[in-house]
Amino acid sequence: MAVGARSGHGEPEKRPGGPDGSPRGDASDEAMSQAAVGPAGPEHDEVTSGEEPGRPAGRGANSMVPKKQRSFWKELPILVGIALVLALIIKTFLVQAFSIPSESMQNTLQRGDRVLVDKLTPWFGSKPERGEVVVFHDPGGWLGETPQQDNGPIAGGLQKVLSFIGLMPSAEEKDLIKRVIATGGDTVECKGNNDPVVVNGKPLNEPYIFPGNTPCGDKPFGPIKVPKGRIWVMGDHRQDSLDSRYHQELDKYQGTVSEDEVVGRAIVVAWPLNRWSTLPVPDTFSQPGLSAAAAAAPPALGLAGAVPLVLWRRRRIAGKAAQKG
Repeated sequence: MAVGARSGHGEPEKRPGGPDGSPRGDASDEAMSQAAVGPAGPEHDEVTSGEEPGRPAGRGANSMVPKKQRSFWKELPILVGIALVLALIIKTFLVQAFSIPSESMQNTLQRGDRVLVDKLTPWFGSKPERGEVVVFHDPGGWLGETPQQDNGPIAGGLQKVLSFIGLMPSAEEKDLIKRVIATGGDTVECKGNNDPVVVNGKPLNEPYIFPGNTPCGDKPFGPIKVPKGRIWVMGDHRQDSLDSRYHQELDKYQGTVSEDEVVGRAIVVAWPLNRWSTLPVPDTFSQPGLSAAAAAAPPALGLAGAVPLVLWRRRRIAGKAAQKG
């Protein structure tokens, strides 16, 4: 018997194909191959989020389709609108730019300077302090009737838009900028000649005064008691500033300005760039004893601290008396 020969009575020889003898490539074989390797067609790396075969693709399939970006020209009006809203909010509540129209604050400020004015802190109850440079509305009669310049329809319209969002000063608003010398409750005076301005009995050392000027120029004043809620203001160029000294006869407030008229404190010279600088409070306004309120503070604090101590002592004495009784 040749090696490897088969008898005709053993197991039937397995035919090529599936385990049941079906030929390769029949329907069941094709179904099994599709279940193993997926549907026929090009291969994909896409994650299908577990959808069953044969069902429409869900969110996972659609999320891979890139969204068409909006055209720049369609987005531009939206960006401009957002920028205008933000600029209006900043102008109304935070910071506003003002232009210096005169020489009344030289040499601290020059004509044509642009200053940024802090409008935020007044919303939190901040009041003008001595030594600050502040912008305020005309209290009435300080600027008089100033003729408005006709810049033409284009330039005039542009200025209105820019002033509306705070990038330019308004041609219609009448604002002034001066330095606060005294606040509500202070007594301020200047006797003239070369005598200094005196606040609450303390003479001021004013190095910011325009060179060659005297502290009150040719307009001595006082003593004046500044009413509560008002301020006494003066320009640094004393010989060229129509400030509180020159408006004492306008009303009963003797040239003082209401705190409600104050727009905010000028904090920075922003333009031109070669003049960029901050506007700090001079050291002379920090001298001891200048503030009338500060002088009264120690006795007031002492009294406030003594009251609870006396009450506690009386309760202790009464408690001991009740225990003995």
